[in-house]
Amino acid sequence: MKNQERRTEYFGTDHLTPTISGRTARGGLVAMVSHGMKFSVSIVSTAILARLLTPQDYGLIGMVAVATNFVSMFKDLGLSFATIQRSEISNEQISTLFWVNVVLSLAILVLMILLAPGVAWFYGDARLTQITIVTSVGFLFGGLAVQHEALLKRQMRFFSLSALAFISMTFAYLVGIALAWKGAGYWALVFSQLALLAANALGVWLLCKWRPGLPRRNVGVKSMLTFGGNITGYALINYFSKNSDNVLLGRFWGPQAVGLYNKAGQLLSLPTDQINEPLAAVSIPALSRLADSPERYRSAYVRIIQKVMLLTIPGITLMMATADWLVLLVLGPQWDQTTRIFICMGVAGLFQPLANTAGWILVSQGRARDMLKWSIINAPISYALAKVIVLNPLLFWFAGRQGPIRFTDFYKLIAPFMLASVFSLLSCLAFRRLVFVSSPIFGFTASAIITFATTMIVLLVLPSGRAILLDIRKSFGLLRPAKDGIVA
Repeated sequence: MKNQERRTEYFGTDHLTPTISGRTARGGLVAMVSHGMKFSVSIVSTAILARLLTPQDYGLIGMVAVATNFVSMFKDLGLSFATIQRSEISNEQISTLFWVNVVLSLAILVLMILLAPGVAWFYGDARLTQITIVTSVGFLFGGLAVQHEALLKRQMRFFSLSALAFISMTFAYLVGIALAWKGAGYWALVFSQLALLAANALGVWLLCKWRPGLPRRNVGVKSMLTFGGNITGYALINYFSKNSDNVLLGRFWGPQAVGLYNKAGQLLSLPTDQINEPLAAVSIPALSRLADSPERYRSAYVRIIQKVMLLTIPGITLMMATADWLVLLVLGPQWDQTTRIFICMGVAGLFQPLANTAGWILVSQGRARDMLKWSIINAPISYALAKVIVLNPLLFWFAGRQGPIRFTDFYKLIAPFMLASVFSLLSCLAFRRLVFVSSPIFGFTASAIITFATTMIVLLVLPSGRAILLDIRKSFGLLRPAKDGIVA
C-alpha cells in the first residue's frame, strides 16, 4: 500500500491540474529569489577564485570540458525530459530508465579513463590525463540523479529543487575556494565540480523517496527512448557547433587563450544561466501539463518570458556598457584581455534569454524530432551578428510553425526590452563620456542606476511595456491566478 501511494505521489499529475496556476506562480517566485541568491554567491565566489587562480588554470579545465561535456550528453540520453513531458508514466518504465542512465554513466566513466591520454596528447599537455580521469567520476553522480530529479520536476517541487541547487552550488564553491586557498591550483576547480554533482545526487535521493526496481523489457519505454534520442541528437550537433571555438583555441593557442575566452563567456552568461535553469525547471513541467489547452499555454508562456527578459536583458546591457570595470572588479587586472571578447559576445547575449525558451516550447509540445532538425540548421552558424541577423529569426519561425506560440509573438515580446536596452546603453555611454569616473565601483553603481531607470522609463512610455509591468506587479504582488491562464 505504501509503495502504491509513493507511485501515485511521484508519477501521477492529475492532482496538479486544479492548482497549477498557484504552483507555477509560486515556482516562478521561488525561481526569481533563488536566481538572486545564486547570482550573488556566484559573483562573490568567482571574484575570489579568479584572484586565487590563473587564466591557465581555467584554461586547462576548459580544454578537458570539451571532451567531458561531449560524452556527458549520452549519460542522460534525453530521458529526463521524457519523464517530465509524458502525461502518463509507470514505475516499471522509470525504473528501467534509471538503470539505463546508470549503465550509460558507468560506460562513459570507463570510456573517459581510456581516452584521457588521448586528450593530453591532442593538446600537448600531460597534466590533462589526470584531470580528465578525476573529472570523469562526476558522470556516476550525474547518472544516479537523473530520474529522481526528473520526478521532482514532474511533480513541480520547485522550492525543494531551488533550495537544493543553491545549497549544492554554495557547497561546491566553498570546496573550490578552500582548495584554491591551500594552493591546489586547477585541482580546486576539478573537485569543486565533483562536490556540486555529489551534493546534488545526494540531495535528490533524500528529497525523492522513490526507489528504482529491477529493469524490465516490454514496459513501453521504446517511445521514451526515441523521444530522448532525438533530444540527444540535438544536443550532440549543438555541442559541436558551440565548442568548435574552444577546440581550435586550445589546439593552436593553448590554455591561456581558452581561459580568457571561457571566462568572458561565463561572466556574460551569469544573468541568463542563473535564471534560465530554474525557470526551465518551472516552465517545462507546467507547459507540458497545458499542451492540450492552447490559450492557457500561450498565456503561461508569455507571462513567464516577460519576467525572464525583464530580469536578464537590462543586466546584459549593463555588463556590456561597463565591461572593463566589471572585469576589473570581478576578475581582477590579470583578466583585462577578456573585455573586448566580452563586448562582442554581448551582441548575441541580448537575444539569448528569449532564444533559450524555444527549447521549452519544443520539449513541452513533444516535438523532440523538431529539435533534432533544428540542430542541423543551427550547426553552421556560430556567434554574434550571424546569430542576431540569421539564426534567431529562423529559430523563432521554426518554433512557431506549430502550437499556440507564433513567429510574431517572439518579436512582440522582445521589442520593448530591446528598445529599452538601446536607450540604456546610449545613456550609460553618455555618462561615461561626460562624467570623469575615478572608481570602477562608483562607475558600475551609477551605470546600474542609469540602466534600471532608463529601462523603467522606456517600458512606462510604451503601452506594451506598461501592460508588462502591470502584469508583473499582479504576479508578484498578489500571486493570484489570472482568469485566462497562469500567473508565473
